Order: sequence, then C-alpha cells, then structure tokens
Amino acid sequence: MKVGFIGLGNVGGKLAGSILRNGFDLTVRDLNEELVQEFVAQGASRADSPKELAETCDVIITCLPSPAACSEVMEAEDGVLAGLSADTIWAEMSTTDETEVKRIADLVRAKGAAPIECPVSGGCHRAATGNISIFAGCDRETFEQMLPMLTTLGRRVLHTGEIGSASVLKVMTNYLATANLITLAEAMVTMKAAGIDLATTYEAITISSGTSFVAETEGQVILNGSRDISFTMDLVKKDIGLFQKIAEENGVPLEISPLMVDIFDDGIARYGPRELSPNIIRRLEDATGLSILAEGFPDEMTDDEPEEPGYEVVPAARRAAE
Repeated sequence: MKVGFIGLGNVGGKLAGSILRNGFDLTVRDLNEELVQEFVAQGASRADSPKELAETCDVIITCLPSPAACSEVMEAEDGVLAGLSADTIWAEMSTTDETEVKRIADLVRAKGAAPIECPVSGGCHRAATGNISIFAGCDRETFEQMLPMLTTLGRRVLHTGEIGSASVLKVMTNYLATANLITLAEAMVTMKAAGIDLATTYEAITISSGTSFVAETEGQVILNGSRDISFTMDLVKKDIGLFQKIAEENGVPLEISPLMVDIFDDGIARYGPRELSPNIIRRLEDATGLSILAEGFPDEMTDDEPEEPGYEVVPAARRAAE
C-alpha cells in the first residue's frame, strides 16, 4: 500500500512519522520545504503537487489546519481530485466541518474513489507514539479496508457511522476539552489567590472527581510555564466555533459555549491568533497580577505508555446485539 500524506504540521507530522516508522511506502507534501526534507531524509518520497501525490498513491491522507485549506488542496487545478482515480481512498484527518467534508466526499466518490474522515483525539504527544484515538466516519467496507492502517496510527479506533459523523463528534470532544481548559485556568488562579500551593493544587485535582485529561496533561505545561501543547488559540476558536454552529443549526440554545467563544476572541485580540492555547490563562494572570507557575513540571507533554497495537472500539449496544 502506497500512502500519500499532505500536511506535516504539529499533528500531521507526527501521524506521518508513525506511518513511516511502521514500514509503509510514504510520499509527503507540505508547503514547508524543511518539513518535507526531514521526511525525505528518513526514507519518504516527495510529491511536487497534491495531484502528483494522488496519482501515485493508494491512500491519500490530508491533515490541514482548516476546512478552507483542505478544500483548496482537494479542488485546486493541481489538487488531489485532479489526480484521484478509482479504487483509491481519500482520508481526511483534520478537524473539519461536517457539511464541507460531506461535499468533498461526494466529489471523491464521483471519481470512483472512497472517502473516509478520521480525525484524531488525545494530543500531539500521543499522535507521536501511535497511542492516539481515532474517529472514523465512512461506510463499513471502507472502514475495514482502512482499519489495519488506522490501528497503526492510533490505539483506539471508533467507527462513528457515515461521513460527517466523525467530524461532529470530534468537534464535540474539542469543545469539552476547551471547557476543561478554561475552568482549569480559573481554578488554578483562584487557588493561587487563596494562598494554596500550586503543586499541591495539581495533585488535588488529579486524584479527585475534578480531574480531566486536560488537567492531567495541559495542567503540567501551564505550571511549567512553557504552555506548549503544539496547539494555538486560532485552532481552538475554529473548533469551538464549529461546535456552536452545530448547536445553532439544531436549535440548541447553549449558554456556556458562546461565553467560551468570547473568551477566546478576547485571548486572540490580546495575544494573537498563534498564541499557544493554554496561555488563555494569561487573561487571569494579567487581571490579578499572579503568576501561575510551580517547580517540578515538564515543559512539554510526553506519552510514557508503550506503543501498542490498536483495536476497534465497539459501542456497548452493538456488542450486545452481536
């Protein structure tokens, strides 16, 4: 199987690294020539256009920062669709918009190829080790074709239903993660103001009912001061904006979601769209004059679990029916 990968950014580069590390024939494409050269030096091939990549690969993966970027790569004159042929697979691994991924999927099917959306969740550190989780939206036949590769890229793989379903669920999980980040920032600043040791605060959170994946991971790089999770405020704003759009389209009068959008709009206005997302805590640090730092925490998140073979996650109702 020849795999083409377009988009070697924070997440895409780590996923492409897993593909290469596990012995797949990999061709890469990115606007950043330095990133491309790093992969070529490790044994990957390069393509000078998305069209060329699609012409030479069995599976074409896109992992790009926005729905607009993906649409451009797919539909440009020298884009993926121009080089796509029957019996190939297009896999969209970005966090994208349900309507847009369905639209592009129809164009892929018109070429005789099969579309699958497979966004990932669990942080860049787990993307690097193959322990990330993957949501897969597509028909069952395409899912089973892709499952060996998906279980190479991730540990837990969930077939969510038809195209569009994975995008909706992925946006929902990012919304929840952002809510956890905002409340974690408020909790830490409040504890500091109340005179509670921040290292003790971290332990209290992680052993209690108040813990979360975000608290246990991003909480460490917040306290270290690096705030580095390879994710930026503009990407958070995109994701929570997509979630708000889903709610509005389905008539759900959310109350917390609009406040979260406002908070990140303010963070972007203050610190810039490419500011690291955990630095949303700076709004409260600036307002109080407090510094939320503690000794003994790492400057980046690492995955200390060994890389293990992935598997399909089967919902309980389906397990019972089987």
